[in-house]
Amino acid sequence: MRHNVAHRKLGRVTEHRIALLRNQATALIRHEHIETTLPKAKELRPFVERLITIARRGVAAGDAAGKTLHARRLVLADIQDRDVVSKLFETIAPRYTERPGGYTRILKLGFRRGDGAEMAFLELVGSEYDPKAAKAAAEEEGGDGADKPKSRGVGERLKAAAQRVRGKKDDGASKVQAKGQTRGATRKTTTPRKAGGS
Repeated sequence: MRHNVAHRKLGRVTEHRIALLRNQATALIRHEHIETTLPKAKELRPFVERLITIARRGVAAGDAAGKTLHARRLVLADIQDRDVVSKLFETIAPRYTERPGGYTRILKLGFRRGDGAEMAFLELVGSEYDPKAAKAAAEEEGGDGADKPKSRGVGERLKAAAQRVRGKKDDGASKVQAKGQTRGATRKTTTPRKAGGS
């Protein structure tokens, strides 16, 4: 019987794994949503929920006998960024005063294209992230997207770069003309040599 197999090792030694969880917890509290692999999200969930529970208890106790200060110090042992800890105690923990647990939500996103890893979206409950609204807000801040050219795929960018190196233009008409010129240039008319000297 195998004992002590409660957690995933994530292919890392203990110190690296703890640092990974602390960094992801900081990012999750700062942005209120992150995208990561499914095993990392499943390991991060109890780590973050424990921190939120500590903060919630500290906020609920008020300043009685320094319990808020003690809770802050417990959270600061795992999260080094004081701004993130302030956000946790001032905005996130009061949001969950009536909720007895389950502060995060994992949404599966499918498989990553490069290595086939299963991806997940981890977010705090109550701060649902809407990518369409975020994109619309980004377009409003940066102005309208009409003057911005549409991004091209990798293949199109490679073709354009190759044509720039060869000195050709990027439009279809010049491609046809360039083909005709190269065909004519390759057919050389050679004069036969005279046999025998001079």
